[in-house]
Amino acid sequence: MYKVVLFDAYGTLLDVDSAAANLAGSGTYPALSDVWPELSALWRSRQLNYSWLRSLSGSYKPFWEITEDALDFAMDSLGLDNKDMRADLLSLYRKLDAYSEVPAMLDALDKAGLPAAVLSNGNHDMLADAFAAAGLSSRLAGLLSVEDVGIFKPAPQVYELGCKYFDAQPSEILFVSSNGWDAAAAGLFGFHTIWANRSGAPVERLPNAPDHIASDLSYVATHLNTLTG
Repeated sequence: MYKVVLFDAYGTLLDVDSAAANLAGSGTYPALSDVWPELSALWRSRQLNYSWLRSLSGSYKPFWEITEDALDFAMDSLGLDNKDMRADLLSLYRKLDAYSEVPAMLDALDKAGLPAAVLSNGNHDMLADAFAAAGLSSRLAGLLSVEDVGIFKPAPQVYELGCKYFDAQPSEILFVSSNGWDAAAAGLFGFHTIWANRSGAPVERLPNAPDHIASDLSYVATHLNTLTG
């Protein structure tokens, strides 16, 4: 049995599209109504790309600042020059919606006596804000951040944070992510992995494949039930 279940935060527990979707739905900025999906996708892709490039170049800076840079690129790409819109999008990113299945899944972990924690690229303050806003802080045994090692996923130093925090071997940790590359890297490190493949994407061509592939986080409880009988 596992000692802990570690979750990626953004895109796994928290819906990264909800900031742009909610602002577009408010009607405050009509210019967002048609382009918010494109904006959100570009924002997310640049956020990840910048984290990888900064890791490779040894130029770490907090994920929140990368999130700002990525939004600036996305807005500029789509011709959205509005400082108030930018401020509102960033404010909403600090309080993203949790996916609907998250509370029930955490209930199942609690019933099984397994701690749940977060292992994220996010820096400490943005993680604290996000999970407080989602009402989940008290249900998580830790919010582990790459800020403590100064490099982003998929660097192995990041996954080592989970082992040190919970005094666990990699084989004693179940890691859950909606990012196929993240699940692959965590598995290569030695974690058991579940890839929450929300978009139905193909398996990444990387050195390690996820142990389990599911459409959302509901599968976590199903997997634990198979272990306990």
